Amino acid sequence: MTTNTSFDQEFNGNIYEPWRFEYVAYDSINSHIQRRAASGWSNQDEAEFESTLRLEADKIDLFITRKQREIDSRIAYCERILVQQRPLLAQSTTNGLFDSMDDALTEILLELNDLGKFARYNFLAFKHLIDTHTKLTHIDRQQLLVEISRKKALDRQRFDVVLVKVSTLHDMCRQNGQERTGNAAAGGDQNAFERATAKYWVHPDNVTELKAILLFHLPVLVFDSTKPFEASDSAISSVYYDNPEFDLYSGRLQRDESAEAIRFRWYGPMSSKSIFIERKTHHAPWLDGASVKDRFRLSENKVNDYVSGRYTAEQYAAEQRAKGASEDSVQQNYFIASGVQKSFAEKKLDPVMRVFYNRTAFQIPGDQRLRISLDTDLTFIREDDIKRRNGNWRRMDVGIDHPFDYLPGDQVYRFPYAVLETKLQTHLGQEPPEWLTRLLDSKLVYEVPRFSKFLEGCAHFWNSRLPLLPWWLDQLTLDIRNAKQPKGDFTGLSRSKSLKPLIDGHYRMGYLEKQLEKRATLKRKESKTENPTRSASIRSVKGREKLIATPAQIEHQQRAQGNAQSTPQSYVIDVGATESQDRSMNPFADPFWNSDTSAQLGFDGLSRKSLGSPVVPNTTNNVGGLGVGGVVRNRTGPGEQRVSTFDGSFDTASVDPYYGKNTPRSSYAATPAESMMNDSRARLTGGMDYTIEEAMDEEERKARKAAKKAAKKEKKERKAAEEEEDELNGFGGMEKDEKKKAKRDLELATRLEPKVFFANERTFISWLQFAAILLTAALTLINFGDNISVTSGAVFFGISFVIAFYAFGRYRYRAFQITTRPHLRYDDLYGPIGLTILLTGALLLNFILRYTHPETTGTYLGLPNTTAV
Repeated sequence: MTTNTSFDQEFNGNIYEPWRFEYVAYDSINSHIQRRAASGWSNQDEAEFESTLRLEADKIDLFITRKQREIDSRIAYCERILVQQRPLLAQSTTNGLFDSMDDALTEILLELNDLGKFARYNFLAFKHLIDTHTKLTHIDRQQLLVEISRKKALDRQRFDVVLVKVSTLHDMCRQNGQERTGNAAAGGDQNAFERATAKYWVHPDNVTELKAILLFHLPVLVFDSTKPFEASDSAISSVYYDNPEFDLYSGRLQRDESAEAIRFRWYGPMSSKSIFIERKTHHAPWLDGASVKDRFRLSENKVNDYVSGRYTAEQYAAEQRAKGASEDSVQQNYFIASGVQKSFAEKKLDPVMRVFYNRTAFQIPGDQRLRISLDTDLTFIREDDIKRRNGNWRRMDVGIDHPFDYLPGDQVYRFPYAVLETKLQTHLGQEPPEWLTRLLDSKLVYEVPRFSKFLEGCAHFWNSRLPLLPWWLDQLTLDIRNAKQPKGDFTGLSRSKSLKPLIDGHYRMGYLEKQLEKRATLKRKESKTENPTRSASIRSVKGREKLIATPAQIEHQQRAQGNAQSTPQSYVIDVGATESQDRSMNPFADPFWNSDTSAQLGFDGLSRKSLGSPVVPNTTNNVGGLGVGGVVRNRTGPGEQRVSTFDGSFDTASVDPYYGKNTPRSSYAATPAESMMNDSRARLTGGMDYTIEEAMDEEERKARKAAKKAAKKEKKERKAAEEEEDELNGFGGMEKDEKKKAKRDLELATRLEPKVFFANERTFISWLQFAAILLTAALTLINFGDNISVTSGAVFFGISFVIAFYAFGRYRYRAFQITTRPHLRYDDLYGPIGLTILLTGALLLNFILRYTHPETTGTYLGLPNTTAV
């Protein structure tokens, strides 16, 4: 009867079939342990058990190393194609190239996920085998597991460097080769972060899969792109402060007003020169009760003086001014520095704990709306130990070498899960993307509201001294992989029966099409008024009231106020803009994840029957289209009556440029003024007797006519260029359907697939193998034969060299054909014929020489058959 039955089933159920024989022989070893233990465990059995585990560990480590080198080679190939060869390709092949490379990168991501699970389950298999051995033989061999883990690192397989490379190339394909214009380090020195956060636990089995899924939607954020990414770049260390009474801990746990958490953070290795002094405040009184995290940067060599008070906030502010910092920045940093220093003095704070983890951040560079971070290898280390000598603010005997095996068990706590944190700028009206909602509702993550690393570490080390403990400690005993009932049918990463990559149950292109379909769909709000014309809505932004009214309602209000009004009124229409260009280029974006930027269009001097004054569009915030809502504000003079308020919501029945959706109307609606004319004017104005054109002055109409004329000219030039291109491609004179079919055939013929390049390499290697075999035969004849054999060997030697150089030349020429003229045939017409002629000639020459000059000795190859004694 076997032990650990549940793990047996889990292990066998997660074996990736193509790699089955590379896994540890778990079932065989497990059965052998139980069989031998039942009959009496001997010293020989113990030696065989240890030897078997070491051999299995070597086998697994060798396989992982080989697969990593293979993946590195494939990534280098994709990088070479996208970076070096793409500029040399014809424009017609570029789109196909991006699709092909994206398919190859998707396969690499799936293989990384498979490799991560491979390493993880093999480590767990070793652990269960040793546990079974200990239970049945009563011999503790945990040290053997530690030794194997240190040498082979089966439980510490991290692919961050590879993931960053894949992320960069994947983002390049997604952007069609265009570089991101945002600054990845934007916000690095911000003093305040206003984000709605949510935190989740992630089981180690799901970490690599979760990273791969996030990569399909957001690139990995690299702060310093000027140097190659290293594993140490993801390390983050923070030293938390508190007093012996744990006042900061209690305040944060009970969420007291103005409760603080103070930490000193640095990124990368211990040699980092920049330390960030950070303070989290719950319901900060200086922000009218809003919670905030603020920080400032300090040089490492000044931290001890700052903590002790020898280096004051005034000195820091003076140094900042000397460096040319703005006065606002100086005042903000001074406020933070003085506040933290005041807390140190009043609350008698000392370092209590260090928190270490490796962070992978996912975010579009320069776009602060959504940021997702995944913290792995989370470790807590006590800082109140005597190792922190001479009053230094941190221990110097601890680096970033996780898992810190050299530390005693009572000084280190390795958290069993990774921590996922989503940060969304809800104060800008952002909603989580649909793909993120599906991901967070799946079994891959387990939500833990208000989880705090600081509270978790304190509760572990000083459990007996704390009056209150966090609520989530009981959750640590759960198997979070099965403790949650998923709300949706999200399937994550998987493979089809033919082992093709699947994303949420779809192939890559199917998944993209699904995202695009959702992106092209816009939920419309039903009008709350009985008036069939467009109604108005009220919004309040920073205390400023905004009204939206239709032109019919505006005119009705004016008539009610009287026709002889001398003071002109001014109206401003704020029209919600569509998403920015970067978002429209992103096929992974959520359809309702739009910015709250407004484009303003002003109408001044409205009269009773016409707008009278020219319409002057304000395009400061316009990004090229109408959004889902708008506002009209009535600016009245002193003593004038305000326009009445209209209830309802702005109907979007005629707004076609939905978030980058390409329609005939969207290409026309370049400005809010032009966009408002796309709908039927009768439906837009509710039967008004004036139009927007009547409000435009002569210059406005001329500019619009010129724009239309330029568009027509551009259309004619584009059509002429297409006809010229058709002539060059041999499509001239064809009917429309024939030309369309011919273009489709040409596109299929010019589409580049990675397998084409791999096939070229395999052909080249096959030729080299044949040349090597021929060279071996030639060297044998030259070294061990008579004169005739030497002659024949020399001929074969020359043929092998000719074949090798010819194969290399054909390989390079065929690669050139693939990248520049992919519609031509790639087969070799003359090489096989020439090879056949040369080999046949060499064989005939050998036969003729041997036949005309027979051997004069009876020994084999002219060598004596006896040896001297």
